[in-house]
Amino acid sequence: MQKVRDLEFFRNIREVREYEFGIFYFFDGLVISEMNEGVTFDWSTAKRVIETAYEVLGNEKPIAYISNRIHNYSVVPTDWLKFYKNRHKLDYYSVVAYDKSGLTSLVLEKMFFRNKIRQFPDLESAIKWSLCQINGQKEDLPSQVK
Repeated sequence: MQKVRDLEFFRNIREVREYEFGIFYFFDGLVISEMNEGVTFDWSTAKRVIETAYEVLGNEKPIAYISNRIHNYSVVPTDWLKFYKNRHKLDYYSVVAYDKSGLTSLVLEKMFFRNKIRQFPDLESAIKWSLCQINGQKEDLPSQVK
């Protein structure tokens, strides 16, 4: 299990925001979350993070979001509909899950998220892929990545 703060990539941080429901790391064009154990991530909590993302990153360039699922928590998958209804956009979304429980809500999320959700076995691979996407580069994915 990899935490953002433990990676060399952390040196590129623009801002860290800690909320009662989790920690969000903001880099150029990239947001990585590490949610707290047992929380439910729903539209009311998502709105707070979206506002922060606009404040820190603006809304002119593509944004990639990585959910680093180091803890078990719940996502309200139908709240993606509220995200789109409010005209928000997320260009790239990936999930790093270290066990089956980290993937449980991903199955339902895929039904409501309009783009493809990439799944990675480790955080460094997710970061590398995300940076290539937001910088307009092609990156071949390893065969175990979906």
